[in-house]
Amino acid sequence: MATKKRDSAKEKGGINHMFPQNVGDVLKLMKEKNIQHIDLRFLDFLGTWQHFSTPPHELDAGTFEDGLGFDGSSIRGWQSIHASDMLVIPDPKSARIDPFTAAPTLAIICDIVDPITREPYSRDPRNIAKKATAHMKNIGVADTAYFGPELEFFIFDDIRYDQTPNSGYYYVDSIEGQWNTGRDEKPNLGYKPRYKEGYFPAPPTDSFQDIRSEMVRTLEEFGVMVEKHHHEVSTAGQAEIDMRFAPLVEMGDRMMWYKYVCRNVAKKHGKVVSFMPKPIFGDNGSGMHTHQSLWKNGEPLFAGNSYAGLSDVAMNYIGGILKHAPALCAFVAPTTNSYRRLVPGFEAPVNLAYSARNRSAGVRIPMYSPSPKSKRIEVRFPDPSCNGYLAFAAMLMAGLDGIEKRIKPGEPLDKDIYALGPEELAGIPSVPGSLEEALKSLEKDHEFLLKGDVFTEDAIETWISYKMEKEVNPIKLRPVPFEFVLYFDA
Repeated sequence: MATKKRDSAKEKGGINHMFPQNVGDVLKLMKEKNIQHIDLRFLDFLGTWQHFSTPPHELDAGTFEDGLGFDGSSIRGWQSIHASDMLVIPDPKSARIDPFTAAPTLAIICDIVDPITREPYSRDPRNIAKKATAHMKNIGVADTAYFGPELEFFIFDDIRYDQTPNSGYYYVDSIEGQWNTGRDEKPNLGYKPRYKEGYFPAPPTDSFQDIRSEMVRTLEEFGVMVEKHHHEVSTAGQAEIDMRFAPLVEMGDRMMWYKYVCRNVAKKHGKVVSFMPKPIFGDNGSGMHTHQSLWKNGEPLFAGNSYAGLSDVAMNYIGGILKHAPALCAFVAPTTNSYRRLVPGFEAPVNLAYSARNRSAGVRIPMYSPSPKSKRIEVRFPDPSCNGYLAFAAMLMAGLDGIEKRIKPGEPLDKDIYALGPEELAGIPSVPGSLEEALKSLEKDHEFLLKGDVFTEDAIETWISYKMEKEVNPIKLRPVPFEFVLYFDA
């Protein structure tokens, strides 16, 4: 959320030297770059990019109004088979040339509409994000919500896993893994970050500098501006690339390009990227600390004279986040694996308190700059397995509810929470201990999400039922390897 003037990849050159602003620009770009395929992309309900491709002659000015059809019943969490027809409507401003395809391909992010009613689809995550922004404007609080997520991820060399009725295992490996210091690598040169010491020694210990740098260059060619990149705390190639802040919907788009670029650059180098929150036991997991602020008429609304230089608006926004945090976790920490990271007593931000500078609090107020324009809050319990559109929209709605109801966040906690005794900790609420608990919290507390028809009852019910049926309950039914260590001879 820095205050630097935004530049663009157009000024830097690169494959995407022209970013279309309208349909005419797209058609012109297709001709100039001899585009041979159009790749239409949208997000399923859970957060995975879907796509299908069409020849250029199938895309004309009318397509951006009429759309193209596809089977919505085959998309996770979407239509039933008896009402499966859906339409993608390409967004011309999102068009980018894909650097990873053999033939010149133009990728375009799409919105989803019902072919009968022509209404935006209520379970389309991008539509939910747009409605959250519209609701913010309609109630007059702000005209722009900026989000700046810091996604962490692992770069692995090998990943294997399987689950059968009589067996189950996973195996991840990395040339950087501290567990490989004794492996015969002909030769083994050492330089493997120690557990919890990956933040952030220079090369050769950081062996992924060049790969991350290539990811950054590619992102900027897509117009995704980057502020910095570095090795993260964990051994085994944990990384972070920080994008410059952007408005909510645009940041949802950028997060999808981010994951796409990181995965494909890694694949080009024979590596694999995982955004799974906790793939390694005994070392840090991957979070997604999310900076956010509200602006109106070009002025920041979070700067003021309250605690840590915040305004009353910002304090109430924090109040909304903390009040609704258990329900928010269903969207911002949406996997069973998320709660292997969010464990009390370790470094994960499980405590629902706020503080300036203090990284042990669930909400932190960064203090890097005294400029009012840099004033923001950082919500620390989300992780990168989330659907960005839904996570950002849900956090915005919680913050807006705090502003509307003038919810006070209580007193700040300017102590090392992990050094507090049991009596002091007893008074500090924490995030849910499991995905099931988070989903139950969402079931009880979701009125704030329904305002402005941003999330519908149908969307929330579908999210809860899908997560319970497809993730929570299947995990309950299966033994895990460590249970054999504990109980085989019981």
